[in-house]
Amino acid sequence: MGTSILIIAELKGSTLRRVTLEALGVAAALLHERSGDIACFLAGSNKADLELASKELARHGAHHVYVASGEAHQPIQALTSLPPILSIIKELKPQYIIAGHTAYGRELAPRLAAELKAGYIADIISMEEFEGQLQFTRPIYAGKAFETRTFHGTSPHLLTIRPNNFAPASVADDVEQANVEPIFITEEAATPLPSIVKNVVQRMSSSIDLTEAEIVVAGGRGVRGSDGFKLLQALADELGGAVGASRAACDAGYCDYSLQIGQTGKVVTPQLYIACGISGAIQHLAGMSQSRTIVAINKDPDAPIFSIADYGIVGDLFEVVPLLTAELKALHQ
Repeated sequence: MGTSILIIAELKGSTLRRVTLEALGVAAALLHERSGDIACFLAGSNKADLELASKELARHGAHHVYVASGEAHQPIQALTSLPPILSIIKELKPQYIIAGHTAYGRELAPRLAAELKAGYIADIISMEEFEGQLQFTRPIYAGKAFETRTFHGTSPHLLTIRPNNFAPASVADDVEQANVEPIFITEEAATPLPSIVKNVVQRMSSSIDLTEAEIVVAGGRGVRGSDGFKLLQALADELGGAVGASRAACDAGYCDYSLQIGQTGKVVTPQLYIACGISGAIQHLAGMSQSRTIVAINKDPDAPIFSIADYGIVGDLFEVVPLLTAELKALHQ
């Protein structure tokens, strides 16, 4: 019997991204009380990292891991992954193909859907079975509404899942070593690239991926400058979270655009979102309104951010944030 589900695994540096483990959790839910296997595709250039990641995938429920290694996958790009993934799909004929709704997944999944002439639902945040049919929910109109979609016709069906919306797959008690199958891509077989990434410069000070962070401390124009973001970083460090920013703060040069959250930036869904000096423009809300708990700190009591906040503090962030940081330090000690 062919593999039922194929996961497009993704590395961040030398470790698996959390959204990959969440995709394995979705796969396990899809296979609940059904027969079938879970396969993973993993690409990279460092063999040691790939070996460790393969073992981690096996610990979380993968039965097969297809590894594509070599300099063609440094850095990993959708176009270099396309040929090996298509060959795997041709062999395994999976029912579902699942990837994270990341930059890599957002580029790869539509290309796969076009090549396979398959159905594709992007950015799903939940799924449920209704009258014997699986339904997938995704936000639309910048998070102001939601739609439910289902697949019709023959498989495979493609999904990308939004990070931090599904539980990661649990570690199996009786873990068996996954069948790891290496894939080698010759230069002739590789897809020609319209552009080549020569170097990747990491500018984020936090080691925590912003889109997968459980806690985010974000600053807006009210932070007043780069020094203000140092206060936010101190609070984020105490909480074990990541620092984000509104577009206004990025445009003002207070921080790098890699921290931008919003309609034209990153979408985050943390357990806790602390908005400091952020007025709450609709473009920013589009990137964080699905956070579980929202705390707003702003000296303007009429700021729109308070309309969606679970907790609001009306006050000067330069007084409130250091007090919060000091209290957290005292608790940790």
